[in-house]
Amino acid sequence: MLYSSILLTAGFLVYLLWQWTKYLKRYQVLQSLQSFDIDVLKEIPFIQDPAELLYHEKLHSLRENIHFKTQENLNNKREQMDYFTLWLHQIKTPIAAMSLLNQQLPSSKEKRQMEQELLRIEDYTHMALNYLKLEGTNQELDLSEVELDGIIRKVIKKYAILFIYNGIKLDYEATNIKVITDGQWLEILLEQILSNALKYAPKGRICIYADVSKEATLIIEDNGVGIRAEDLPKIFEKGYSGLNGRLHEKSTGLGLFLTKKICQRLGHTIEIDSKVNEYTKVALHMEREDIFLYD
Repeated sequence: MLYSSILLTAGFLVYLLWQWTKYLKRYQVLQSLQSFDIDVLKEIPFIQDPAELLYHEKLHSLRENIHFKTQENLNNKREQMDYFTLWLHQIKTPIAAMSLLNQQLPSSKEKRQMEQELLRIEDYTHMALNYLKLEGTNQELDLSEVELDGIIRKVIKKYAILFIYNGIKLDYEATNIKVITDGQWLEILLEQILSNALKYAPKGRICIYADVSKEATLIIEDNGVGIRAEDLPKIFEKGYSGLNGRLHEKSTGLGLFLTKKICQRLGHTIEIDSKVNEYTKVALHMEREDIFLYD
């Protein structure tokens, strides 16, 4: 009887161990579903229990529904992107026509105001287009050696109207920096930074120069309204405008968000330091592992 009891106990323990192993494997597979990897359902061992089989079939049904909804959402997003891209390209035509008509008007205060508003509309249109481009995953960079001063002068020329009409002084020192980057995206990046400085430095001063203490670093500094210390950690968040943006009703909450994304795309970094009613200092670090050059 003792021998039989030992055999039965040993067999029962082996059976429990086998059942525990099967249960543990199923539990681990189901637990991995928390990562939304529905394909792991295929790894669940053969199920004999009717209740578990029902759960298994339900999970497979949910997997098919998730796959269908995912594809549907991707298609809807693609259609929306195509529509907004087409719309933004089409709206550029009437903007250009309005700009041309405005140039034919005699000089006046109203004409200057119209020029500034058209420039802002054009900026917002380009901002939306650039946002759509950044959202695209197939957008490749055209990296080459770029003279930073050439791009800076081009951006300054674009915003010359705002400098003149708003009485903003420009203090620009040639940087003599050459950097490996995508020239087109770098130009968009500098436009966003300078556009922000122009918004919040009425009748002030904007300084553009190279940081001699750091390699391949551009500084754009203004003595405008500044940014509150509590807003600084959030300024690169999508849609965040901060107190000054809301008070002046000039912020879309996309400019600095796009700036950060472009920097990440180009492999550059950006830092902003500011003090309310004193200054805002933007440092753009463009070094890329010893591939920058100086004259």
